[in-house]
Amino acid sequence: MATPNYGYEKRQRELAKKKKKEDKLRAKAEAARHGSTDAQPTHDGAPEPAGQQDTAAS
Repeated sequence: MATPNYGYEKRQRELAKKKKKEDKLRAKAEAARHGSTDAQPTHDGAPEPAGQQDTAAS
């Protein structure tokens, strides 16, 4: 029986995290470009509260 390749599994998890983070940043940039200040829906379909935006980064 073959042994698990933990290094490969870890790399795949890291790549998935990186892709998810990049997608999230891309979505935030897209929303900012369109000038939307309303509550944006998250990936699970629930809207984020509009008052929770980070104003320090602006």
